Amino acid sequence: MARTDIIVTGYFYADGGAMFGTVPKSAWCRKYPSNAGNGCVLAMKSLLILSDSGQKIWVDTGCGHKHPERLSYYRFFGLKGIRAALAEKGIRPEEITDVVLTHLHFDHCGGCTHEHGDGPSMTFPHARHWVSRKQWENFCHPNALEKGSFFDEDMRPVANTGQLSLLETDLSLAPDVRLMLYDGHTPGQIAPCIQTGNETIVFAGDVIPLIAHVSPAWISAYDVEPLRSYEAKSKLLELAVLGKQRIVYCHDAYSRSSLVKKTDTGLFLPVRGSIIKEENPPI
Repeated sequence: MARTDIIVTGYFYADGGAMFGTVPKSAWCRKYPSNAGNGCVLAMKSLLILSDSGQKIWVDTGCGHKHPERLSYYRFFGLKGIRAALAEKGIRPEEITDVVLTHLHFDHCGGCTHEHGDGPSMTFPHARHWVSRKQWENFCHPNALEKGSFFDEDMRPVANTGQLSLLETDLSLAPDVRLMLYDGHTPGQIAPCIQTGNETIVFAGDVIPLIAHVSPAWISAYDVEPLRSYEAKSKLLELAVLGKQRIVYCHDAYSRSSLVKKTDTGLFLPVRGSIIKEENPPI
């Protein structure tokens, strides 16, 4: 069974209205804090997976250090380099065998490359980088709403080195790691499902970015296809309830993960006693 470790690579501010879409602030403010300017602090979480197969897998890479000045609106802070994070675990980037990218928005894949000399260089020089074919096609030919979220320097070097692997269906990356595909927020998101010694963990990415988004109807304004988001969240949640899977909330700065339940009336809720809080939230 795999061993996992969640690493926070930094934080940024997103507008609360954008994060919760049609949900009024009078409702979402009870579940997620914001400042006087309506800004919500979001985390950028990565997941290190040490599989029984010997594979060392890294999930999502945060924004990296190439874009913060260009994207000053998001007020990035507390950025942590991947090399430093791995060094704390006694692992070198060269040892990572696989990188799984839930999707290719800058805050999930920016750390795949870093500035080195005349241009971007690979952070994980020997790793296969797994992306869904739908998401790669969306990256190459973005729609008007997502165009500003993609940067060539994050992923073109990966493709140019031949280290990009495109996923078309759900796939077992290792005996204890399965990659599941979901649409909605953006086409072809990957949600890794990891079997550990004690439980199954689902890194939900932006299918369910915050614990406050557990309700399928609480959909971010960043989601390009809200109805597909509703369907994807419902599917992921049904599987999580059935398999007693723990969901990791990749953008939640205050809650790390939880189990979920379905009530007799059909509502999905976090299981209160199962919620793991972040030990050092930013505010």
